[in-house]
Amino acid sequence: MSTQFGSLSSEDQEFMYKAPILVAILIAGADGDIDRSEIKEAINQTKKQRGSSQGILDLYQEVRVDFEDKLKIVLQAYPVEATQRNGLIVEELSMLNTLLPKVKPDFAKEYYKSICDLAMNVAKSSGGLFGMKSIGAAEAKYVKLPMIKDPSTY
Repeated sequence: MSTQFGSLSSEDQEFMYKAPILVAILIAGADGDIDRSEIKEAINQTKKQRGSSQGILDLYQEVRVDFEDKLKIVLQAYPVEATQRNGLIVEELSMLNTLLPKVKPDFAKEYYKSICDLAMNVAKSSGGLFGMKSIGAAEAKYVKLPMIKDPSTY
């Protein structure tokens, strides 16, 4: 576990690792269909993740290990129907609003930016007109992660 999570319970720390997977599921599945290109892009994003803090690097090093398997396991806990699943994931991701203020401010900002980047890149991977790196209507609703407050504002 990252030392950035010192003030969080082990359950809350686990959620910080789970949240990028939830973001990938939410965005990829917003249109009701999680396709291979979206999963592949989510995996690529966890590998490309760069950060100025060791905490972010450590977090994504852990998240990317068996990412696709973790995604499938997490996905099984949610309804198949996208409208039901998305509501539950949005509610769960909003928990970050209570967790991010408890971690170091720089880490919170970097974490938030990393999941926003993940959302944007997954959305662009398979959507829009002819799948040409544009965001589809279903993804557009969630791509800016409106359920999570930007830590730079508090």
